[in-house]
Amino acid sequence: MTINIQYVNMLTSEAMNAYVTDKLEKLGKKYDWVISAQVHFEVINDPKGKGKICKMELSLPGPRIFATSNEENYESAVKETIKDLEKQLKKRKHQFSSH
Repeated sequence: MTINIQYVNMLTSEAMNAYVTDKLEKLGKKYDWVISAQVHFEVINDPKGKGKICKMELSLPGPRIFATSNEENYESAVKETIKDLEKQLKKRKHQFSSH
């Protein structure tokens, strides 16, 4: 799986790159038909205290799947986004196996 990580309006982080790559590699081993992942990290001014946004788009056979989350830190944003993607991947896997 190819992983492309982009940082919008913020500095790049090697630790974050490693964290995301590790999480996506695990997902890629579980669902070996995932082709690539696009990851976007963004920071916005949020009066509620959140504002750390993680967006992920997975390329796979059929339509792409997308998830995003807005959390207080990037680690929890990544966890939430991957949780959402995994739900979508389970549904897609179920569709594949029914044919």
